[in-house]
Amino acid sequence: MGRLFWKFFLCIMLAQVTATIGIGGTFWLKNRAAQQERALDIDTSPPAQMIIEAASATLEAGGSQALRQFLGKLERMRVFAVDAQGHELMGRKVHPAMLDKARAMLVEQSQPHPVVRTVAGSDGQRYLLFLPSSERFRNAEAGAARDTLNAVTLSGPRAMGPGARPKETGVAPPRGEFGRGMPPGPRMDSPYRTFIPLGAAIAASLLFAFLLAWYFARPIRDLRQAFEAASHGDLAPRFHASGKRGDELTDLGRDFDRMTGRLRHLMDSQTRLLHDVSHELRSPLARLQAAIGLAHQQPEKMDASLERIERESERMDKLIGELLTLSRLEAGAASPLSEDVGIADLLHDIMEDARYEAKARQQDIAMAGDAAIADAAVTGRPELLARAVENVVRNALKHSPDGGTVEVDLSRLHDGKQEWVRIAVLDRGPGVATADLARIFEPFFRASHTQHSTDGHGLGLAIARHVIGAHGGSIAASRREGGGLCVTMLLPVKTPG
Repeated sequence: MGRLFWKFFLCIMLAQVTATIGIGGTFWLKNRAAQQERALDIDTSPPAQMIIEAASATLEAGGSQALRQFLGKLERMRVFAVDAQGHELMGRKVHPAMLDKARAMLVEQSQPHPVVRTVAGSDGQRYLLFLPSSERFRNAEAGAARDTLNAVTLSGPRAMGPGARPKETGVAPPRGEFGRGMPPGPRMDSPYRTFIPLGAAIAASLLFAFLLAWYFARPIRDLRQAFEAASHGDLAPRFHASGKRGDELTDLGRDFDRMTGRLRHLMDSQTRLLHDVSHELRSPLARLQAAIGLAHQQPEKMDASLERIERESERMDKLIGELLTLSRLEAGAASPLSEDVGIADLLHDIMEDARYEAKARQQDIAMAGDAAIADAAVTGRPELLARAVENVVRNALKHSPDGGTVEVDLSRLHDGKQEWVRIAVLDRGPGVATADLARIFEPFFRASHTQHSTDGHGLGLAIARHVIGAHGGSIAASRREGGGLCVTMLLPVKTPG
């Protein structure tokens, strides 16, 4: 487990624990407020009515002293007796809110045996009698009823006046549900029950924090391993089959695969280019060495040897120049494309030069549709565009038979968003196999019928592809019906304004 995993884990765990404690604290405060509110309630249960009846009878018969004895003999000391000045008979503290609530109930209640009543004693003292409601007493109603019977029995006829009998007090033994099935004492909840939900929530938080941290840390750890492998030259794809997750980290892994694939392709291309350059330079160097050796052995043929040396030197210089041009285009180091190039004028100059060179082989160049591009202009660099189109035309002338004709078809296309100039160069040469149509634009590629040709280096079409692409266009090759090759170049026409 890495450091990032623990950061994820701790952050998620703390967030969930904080949320759990916050929610639990909210419920605890709510329950506490509810318990405090219930603690100020007035008990209205049947046992409460029985105790109030007994206390009222005791006060009326024996006065304040008898009521004090009666309340003192109650084990739970439930009944409050408050005089007009707010003093409780037994000296107990009465919450003002509870006292206000008892006085309000005294006004509102209408039952025949009220649980809150004002009773005047035999000594003239008047008391407000009521029974506070609490969780402890509410769970011990049977005990409260038993206290009532004990107090009545202990106080006897003396507390209730001469001639009074217990049955006249209106107090009856508890019956029904108040006399049976009641717990013997107050029920106390275990303190551990309060922590069980909190502990379960924290355990669930730990589990989910672990799962989320693992979910996020695993692809990042895989990415780190992929970077480590890439730093050692291993560029094999690793995330092409991880599309089930469907999140941003998976997208990042697939982007990494595309990047390494592109790097692998570039490295392979550079390796192949280095091999091809070495091969292309080896042949003229070998001919140079042969010419120099011939000049040493046969001084009388010095002129022919020097001519051969000059021709091979020019060939090597041309090859190196094309390599430098291709390298600059691949690196994007060309100057900005900021000039307006007229396609008609550009093609006119290229065709004139090509016709002059084609006469040596009795070849001709025919143009069609030149009026369609009379006013078309492309934003770019005229020397690069001229070289790209010229390379395509020269390639067509080189592979056309003697006496043949190369056709240049010009047209304008519109796809709804952009207007294009289409330049199609068609020849009647041997053509190219379908599998090689895309590869003829790679550096040093030669079709099978030109493998042993020494004319050209296989860089012209590669340079043309980079130039056309840098100008926002495209180039493609296709087989021509009846034999031959068709190379089509599309260039975006400059929009007025």
